Amino acid sequence: MGTSYENSYRSKSIFTTGNIVLLGIGWAVLALLYFLLFSAKVPGANGIETRAEWYVIGTNIFEALAYLGAGILCLRNWRSPQIVSGRNVWLAIGIGMLSYFLGGIFFGYTEIILKEEPDVSIGDVFFVVTYLCLGTGMILAAAHRRINLEKWQWLIVLAIGVFGSLLAWWISLQQSKELELLGTVLNWFYIVSDVAILIIATTLLLAFWGGKVAQSWRMIAAAAFSLYIADMWFKYAQGPNYQSGEILEVFWVFSGVLFGMGAVLEYDTSLSRSRRERGRKRA
Repeated sequence: MGTSYENSYRSKSIFTTGNIVLLGIGWAVLALLYFLLFSAKVPGANGIETRAEWYVIGTNIFEALAYLGAGILCLRNWRSPQIVSGRNVWLAIGIGMLSYFLGGIFFGYTEIILKEEPDVSIGDVFFVVTYLCLGTGMILAAAHRRINLEKWQWLIVLAIGVFGSLLAWWISLQQSKELELLGTVLNWFYIVSDVAILIIATTLLLAFWGGKVAQSWRMIAAAAFSLYIADMWFKYAQGPNYQSGEILEVFWVFSGVLFGMGAVLEYDTSLSRSRRERGRKRA
């Protein structure tokens, strides 16, 4: 009776896997259109071109809700005892997503409300927690599954690692803005973390390729790539007249959406596998 009720409830709920995935895709498309249509700068009273404040607020909302949704979906996986990759994996990633959500709130508050350059802010505390938790979650996922890649797969990981490192190093050399010691330390922490997460995500993608949870980890790998692209662009574009809202920053929204889609796909796969196992036991 309990199983029948659960299946009936799941069939009537609007928060099905398909609906959540469609919602995520729709949110990403809306964000892309928003960035494309309204990101142009207009001359201000002082002659300096800036973006409208309402537009910058909108970009923060798109990003914040993407990571908030991803955090909730990851924590839902953590609460499920059937989850394939391990509950602690999704607990760490979920905390990372919620930390990024809070970091973005403080970043936006510093830039929009306080009218200050958010080189170093309270938001950085949460961003640091994000990278530490993401790295922990992905390492736990690797430990949960035996990594046994072919030589050509290791070559792919090496190539991506080398390319990502060289690009990050080149971008760090292009920065025209001098940072204080803490800002410099944080800057290098983010660069190293981005490259490390990129390498781990690629390794996990190849390790899970063709498995039962391949789809979810393809989304996680794409999320890591999107995070890398947005972060590298931010480092490259930073300067004395920098203002949020450049088109490539939409990849932050994509990253949050993809993390959430990865979580919901694994949740669905795990429940489907659990139902099949119960069916075999009854048979």
